[in-house]
Amino acid sequence: MDALSFTPGLTLVNAFNEETFVFTTPESAEAAEFEVRLGPGGSGGGNAMAHIHPKTDETFTVRSGLLTVSIDGRMHELRPGETITVPRGKPHFFRNAHQGDTVAIIRFTPAQHQLRFFMNFATIAQNHPGWFGSKGEPSFLLMALTLHTFKDHFYVAGPPVWVQKMLFATLAPFARLMGYKVVVSP
Repeated sequence: MDALSFTPGLTLVNAFNEETFVFTTPESAEAAEFEVRLGPGGSGGGNAMAHIHPKTDETFTVRSGLLTVSIDGRMHELRPGETITVPRGKPHFFRNAHQGDTVAIIRFTPAQHQLRFFMNFATIAQNHPGWFGSKGEPSFLLMALTLHTFKDHFYVAGPPVWVQKMLFATLAPFARLMGYKVVVSP
């Protein structure tokens, strides 16, 4: 998918995470912005997996519902109209914090290719559910291929980034051989 084929209002559902992405704003160099709707129990960041974005800040603004954002292990509860920014490189995750739906705007500054990264994962979750485990965790080879393709966009908060980069670079060709592919390129 390229900028020319982007249609505002594009909606992709990740049923594993009770997460719906609504892409409303085309790509720009300055910022990437989209809406995320979390159903009851819904989470972002790979089933509420702590992760980092090493080269971009991520801002959450809640439109409705209640959102919990963990930053560096500290929990923040956001209500409608409230905003919080996760500084680049800080481990974080987010999840719906009540029994109804929660809607938030997510903004990355600078944009990198975060729209394409999230479109890629949401499209794969929707079109290739077999590439995910029973709890919605992506295949490790799919993660390796995607995170190698979208370098410096997303890493798990665990092994040092340089270890993850080496591991993903090594595993990406094997992922392709096993039939995994990136459906939206940077």
